[in-house]
Amino acid sequence: MATVLGTYGWALFVEHEAGLRVDSLVQAVVLASALGRVQRLFDRADRLLACTVLPCAAAGGTELSTLIQRHPLAGDAVFVLGVTGAIWVRRFGARATRAGTLVVLPLVAVLVAPSGTGPVSGHEHSLWAAVTALVAVVWGTVLTWAAQHTGLLPRPPTTRVTAVPRAARRRVPAGTRMALQMAAASTAAFVIGRLLWPGHWAWVVLTAFLVCSGARSRGDVLLKGTWRTLGAAGGTVVAGAVSGLFGPRSDTAVVVIFVVLAVATWLRELSYAYWAGCVTAVLSLFYDWLGQSPGDLLHTRLAGIAVGAVLGVAASWLVLPVRTEAVIRARTAAALSGLGELMEADWRDGPAVHMAQARFTYLVQQLGTATAPMRIQAALPKTRMLSARWHPDVFTRRCLTAVRRCGDPVDELVLAIKATPDAVTADPVVTVRRTQIAAHAVALRRAIGRRPAPLSAPRAEPSQQLRPANPAAPLSRCTPTATLPALAALTALDGIDTQLGLLSGLFVPAPAPTPTSDTTATVAN
Repeated sequence: MATVLGTYGWALFVEHEAGLRVDSLVQAVVLASALGRVQRLFDRADRLLACTVLPCAAAGGTELSTLIQRHPLAGDAVFVLGVTGAIWVRRFGARATRAGTLVVLPLVAVLVAPSGTGPVSGHEHSLWAAVTALVAVVWGTVLTWAAQHTGLLPRPPTTRVTAVPRAARRRVPAGTRMALQMAAASTAAFVIGRLLWPGHWAWVVLTAFLVCSGARSRGDVLLKGTWRTLGAAGGTVVAGAVSGLFGPRSDTAVVVIFVVLAVATWLRELSYAYWAGCVTAVLSLFYDWLGQSPGDLLHTRLAGIAVGAVLGVAASWLVLPVRTEAVIRARTAAALSGLGELMEADWRDGPAVHMAQARFTYLVQQLGTATAPMRIQAALPKTRMLSARWHPDVFTRRCLTAVRRCGDPVDELVLAIKATPDAVTADPVVTVRRTQIAAHAVALRRAIGRRPAPLSAPRAEPSQQLRPANPAAPLSRCTPTATLPALAALTALDGIDTQLGLLSGLFVPAPAPTPTSDTTATVAN
């Protein structure tokens, strides 16, 4: 929130000195409020990238606002192409994803500022927009650095921790899917919004954009659309109830707007519905500050929000949809990949062990985020008829539980390794056990991806397949000279393998292909 206040102060100063209009303040607040959250994950390279990308995007967004006022059809087309391209670049990695996010921020400001409040001539306002964006980046960087070094904010994970293993591309990349979904949703929102509400089309487009952007799966976009509609409806009703308490250009209204925005930032961690409700209330109060009565537009805004949410959900469900189960499978496989990295790492290398542990923890958190729609669906109250048709997702719950329960044994294993890395690594029983778990994780990843085991791999008989060892008897399998850390490591490995055994019951291995005579001869040789 400090980033927002500092950027707003600078924008207010520039507005008075340079004779700009209120759209410069709107863009500054929108950029700073989103940037304060995004910058928490930035490293040095990302901050340098932001100093270049965001000012250019801010200047472009200001020019786009003018284009939309002068030539609506051309401006709408440029907006659609801009947001689609910003999402499409996500297929090139985390750095490109963050650059695309920065490009989108000024485009959102175009939708927030009501028509007629932006400049329609000259380019000086675009230069000032770029300067304000640079100030927001620098000011936010200073505050984020101070907060992270004083312990007020956790330091972001490194790029090596957040890197997700790339799977074999047999389908359309996720970035391309999301870009096409956004193109369909935003195009339909512009068309319907212009036809039904020519003066307030931005509510439809903004809602469709927010619902469709960043949707991980069909379940995620449905959940976000529901929260957006309910939260925005509540925020609009509350703002309409207090309309008229503050006059146009009231300083008290500005204070209330920033208070509500601060509450929205705090409540966003609890639920997206709170964020949507508070932001909608902020926009309603802002329009009241401009002299537009929220009560007169209450039904229009609610209808526009509902239509935009439906368009966003429809685009994500009909245009190259991503099934929630497919996302859960991919995130589970990624978490198992992080576990395999820990098993295969050099345990004498402390930084490598710490990196593998951090990657596994991060990937487990990503799995929890992907399963949120299913868990919320299971927690919602249902009627008897709906319960009979809408069964709880036992697969998701068991999958997440098993992977999460690997966390404590992994932490115990790392503690044992750090205590005496040489002794734990040299213990032959521990070495065999970690090799077995690594192989078990690989087999699970093949089963998740529905890939059969290679023909060259020996197929174990049912009685010889991996089964979790008895965690209550690690002493019977240790060498007489085993140290206490080795015993603790073996106990932790048994706990990990127990959870992998539970996952084996959820993911059935794909049947192995029948070997041909040529293949059999090759394997035999």
